[in-house]
Amino acid sequence: MFRQDRTNPSTAVSNWRGRHDTPKAWPSTAVSSWLNGGLFGGAGGVLAAYFAGGTNTSYATIATIDKFAFADDSRTSLAIGLSAANTYLGGAANSGTAVYFAGGNTGSYVSTVDKVAFGDDSRTTLATGLSTAVERLAGAANSGTAGYFAGGTSPAISTVDKFAFSDDSRTTLASGLSSARYGMAGAANSGTAAYYGGGIFVDTVDKFAFSDDSRTTLASGLSAVSGYLAGCANSGTAAYMGGGVGSGNLTTVDKFAFSDDSRTTLATGLSLARYSLAAAADSGTAGYFAGGWYNPTSVGLTTVDKFAFSDDSRTTLGTGLSVGNYGLTGAANSGTL
Repeated sequence: MFRQDRTNPSTAVSNWRGRHDTPKAWPSTAVSSWLNGGLFGGAGGVLAAYFAGGTNTSYATIATIDKFAFADDSRTSLAIGLSAANTYLGGAANSGTAVYFAGGNTGSYVSTVDKVAFGDDSRTTLATGLSTAVERLAGAANSGTAGYFAGGTSPAISTVDKFAFSDDSRTTLASGLSSARYGMAGAANSGTAAYYGGGIFVDTVDKFAFSDDSRTTLASGLSAVSGYLAGCANSGTAAYMGGGVGSGNLTTVDKFAFSDDSRTTLATGLSLARYSLAAAADSGTAGYFAGGWYNPTSVGLTTVDKFAFSDDSRTTLGTGLSVGNYGLTGAANSGTL
């Protein structure tokens, strides 16, 4: 019998939930990772992917935030959405604490940064927004330390803004992207580096070391020129960048190994060729690619594809987004990274 009193000594008995098979469900993790805010939720909230904003099939901008619980891939929509209907925004998460949704277009470009606390899914808006009003930017995070929002169109910029999670203060990196661009994918190896790939219209992948915020550009970029793609990461292992538009709509998912930044391309790509989609990851388990623009039959999809990190196999969730959507963004609560 799994003794939750030994791993959660300060919690009420009523919160233990009596899961005797926990070691079988999470065999590769340490007992310390099973604490409240980990497998069971708690102060850090339910472990889940958050997909926010976008444009629906009637071409209306929306404020919706859909939440997919990793335990069973069930979807709920937050009672309180974004502070305004917003599309082409960026997302990044301080895993275990809060998700940040930045910039976008609410009828005009905005510099707004909304923060949703994972503990209760409440929303606040930061007093200090981005350094410029911008849409089509990309986010990534050094969980526990800072979130980074890069590029975008205002027109196209190379700016990278950094928000310290300790006080939500903003600085702007001295070294921005290697070129001004928008429609990139962002992903991070938390504790090590952020990766920004593609954009209109390049195959470049820039890497920012978290130790000093210095930038390098990977020798091997994306497998094809692509914009409006999406990215997520299995922190400590690899970044995944998928979809987008280049010579046409793409199903491609490229994988960058963090050990040496080498690129491979998954044998199984997305279930549909699409762009302006979003991604988020249950680090250690799976990456999720949601929504997007799919021509010629639909301007917005509810589809959510899930890639198991164990073997990179793909399944498609039975329950997708609450509304067909493109121009959305994603980020996740994966607990402690």
